[in-house]
Amino acid sequence: MNFDLQKITDTVIATGTNVGLKVLGALILYMIGRWLISMVIRVISTAMERQKLEPTLLTYIASTVSVILNIALVVAILGYFGVETTSFAALLAAAGVAIGAAWAGLLANFAAGVFLIILHPFKKGDYITAGGQTGTVKEIGLFATTLLTPDNVTTIIGNNKIFGDTIQNYSSTPYRRVDLLAQLNGSVDANAAIRLLKDRIAKIPNVAAQPGPDVEILTFNLVGPVLAVRPYTHTDNYWQVYFDTNKVIREAFGEAGYPAPEPSYTVRTMGAAAGIGAVAGN
Repeated sequence: MNFDLQKITDTVIATGTNVGLKVLGALILYMIGRWLISMVIRVISTAMERQKLEPTLLTYIASTVSVILNIALVVAILGYFGVETTSFAALLAAAGVAIGAAWAGLLANFAAGVFLIILHPFKKGDYITAGGQTGTVKEIGLFATTLLTPDNVTTIIGNNKIFGDTIQNYSSTPYRRVDLLAQLNGSVDANAAIRLLKDRIAKIPNVAAQPGPDVEILTFNLVGPVLAVRPYTHTDNYWQVYFDTNKVIREAFGEAGYPAPEPSYTVRTMGAAAGIGAVAGN
């Protein structure tokens, strides 16, 4: 069998050159496409910022547009290589159905994220309890929300878990109540202790003047009256007021000379037992 080496070489070179040019063209198309996508996202973000939209909504829309444009870029590159894009679109739709069935939870998180944006129960920067976690909202993403807990731990929660559970937003009102207890000795004048605490707690930094601190008798036990001590403050100052109030309770009672709370018991001797003791003594 005779081989035309020159013809084979020419064919290989031509094929390699053609493939190489197509790969190079695809790379150039990809880089240009990515640059254009970045430009579009930047323009959209700037336009939405000028409209003073919520940062969370801005991020959400930008992420959605980015995903759609990147899919379009992939389809364009495949078309450049001669792949039938209509068939690819049908394949993509079929794959979407299959992925949707397999990743129902992921899609549920996506849907819940849409409702969180629309219903707006909280926004970026709010201090909330949601999905069993408490912290400051750092980001509401397509599928999950990120919280920064008070102990500085980044916590990511699926949007569906948040939307399907109770949400407490501590930042939606101008103040929040701090709940503490103060135990009194039974010999202490409760009314005097209440007046003392109200006066001292009102002077703590960041305690709200309206409504003023609540100090009332909550219940009684074997030691004496138990006071409910409830100052009000903004969420940002909650823990500062919490700890300072505890200090004030201790210092105020100590300076007033109140005896330490301790249980007191009255022991009575039964008559029969006393008689036996007398007999035994004799």
